[in-house]
Amino acid sequence: MSTDKRLQANRRERKELARRLRSEDPGLEVMHPDAAGIDVGNGAHYVAVRPDRDADPVRRFECFTADLYRMANWLRSCGVKTVAMQSTGVYWIPLYDILEERGLAVFLVNARHTKNLPGRKSDVQESQWLLKLHTYGLLNNSFQPTSDIRVLRTYWRQRAEHAVGMATCIQRMQKALTQMNIQLANVISDLSGRTGQAIVRAILAGERDPKKLAELSDCRIRATREEVAKSLEGNWRPELLFVVEQQLEMYDIDQHRIAECDQKLQQHLSSFIDTAFPVAKERLSQANKSKPSRYMPQFALSGELLRITGVDLTQIDGINVMTAQTLLSEVGLDMSRWKTEAHFASWLGLCPDNRIRGDKVLSRGTRRVVNRAATALRIAATTLLKSRTYLGAQYRRLRTKLGAPKAITAMAHRLARLVYRMLKYGQQYIDKGAEYYEQRNRQQQIDFVKKRAAQLGLMVTAACP
Repeated sequence: MSTDKRLQANRRERKELARRLRSEDPGLEVMHPDAAGIDVGNGAHYVAVRPDRDADPVRRFECFTADLYRMANWLRSCGVKTVAMQSTGVYWIPLYDILEERGLAVFLVNARHTKNLPGRKSDVQESQWLLKLHTYGLLNNSFQPTSDIRVLRTYWRQRAEHAVGMATCIQRMQKALTQMNIQLANVISDLSGRTGQAIVRAILAGERDPKKLAELSDCRIRATREEVAKSLEGNWRPELLFVVEQQLEMYDIDQHRIAECDQKLQQHLSSFIDTAFPVAKERLSQANKSKPSRYMPQFALSGELLRITGVDLTQIDGINVMTAQTLLSEVGLDMSRWKTEAHFASWLGLCPDNRIRGDKVLSRGTRRVVNRAATALRIAATTLLKSRTYLGAQYRRLRTKLGAPKAITAMAHRLARLVYRMLKYGQQYIDKGAEYYEQRNRQQQIDFVKKRAAQLGLMVTAACP
């Protein structure tokens, strides 16, 4: 029997064994006897407990803070230890915090996993349905980081919102300048840089002479002063100058808000426990001395991340300090939430999710997951195109073989596994170089050709270089 047929027979036997085990014990086992179900709403929450715990097993509570504490006290008096509720909008967040504070294990479940309620749906039936599914362990708990990571995530997401606002202001300023035929974007690469900001602020201050404006350009600008002056000749329309002035004010406000977020980030990161290993402490002193760039937080963020995690995630090619901070704020430090690195990659939506019916693959692809950590890893994977490293060579090979979209997903999967290993086991990443990967890939192809030739009764000999 050939290898393919033997593997197919083993696969068929495993499926048959799984069907037989399910048919021998079709009953459901009670996984959470002390459970409760909560239907979360905007104005009120409906809570259901087991009928043997209270004479009135389903109660309605308002969404005010006093009512939420009263709900928690009632659940504790009923002997409830675990609670299942849906992640409805942001209405669940205050309730989650209060129940977690009272020592209850809260299962935050996906609404798509509980929507198949038979008959007409009501709030009371929804809470009872959640209770029944949770009692028998039929609901998966969604990932929710610890409270300190949630605080860090809030600060970092707020900073990202202000960064997007700054980018929008720059685009609108550039649009208004183009409408006045001020072609400044054709001679400088970044309107938010030193030269661009100096010229825009001088224009709003009343300067209209192109030569005087061109003298404000930095010495690092490749364009000559004559080219800059030529690009600053246009029609100065007052309504468009008003738009530029307002967008510049909003740009300054967002910049100030980002500085405030950086201050809060630095204060909160300083409260984390120092977990740096002896090997990492040598890099910690170097990271604290490095000067951050203009778009990064204006403090030693790389040093703080190295101190907290104990590893330097920026050693992985494609992952910079901003990406590492995004991963930390979205995933946290505790990698034990996922059993293996494969579970972690699946949670990120970077694993294949084939649609199979009747042992036939209907479609191939990954799950549609909205995850900021996965997005950051995909962006990091795109930066490997010109990297002369091991991961860069692997990405270029996958891009040639599979195309750009699949290669980006595959490399994001690879980066996720490396991050998991470093955070969980404290391993350090060492790049072996692009040449090592090319030699290894060449040797694998040679071994494959020799194996196929041996199956055909042939022998392959390597030619002299």
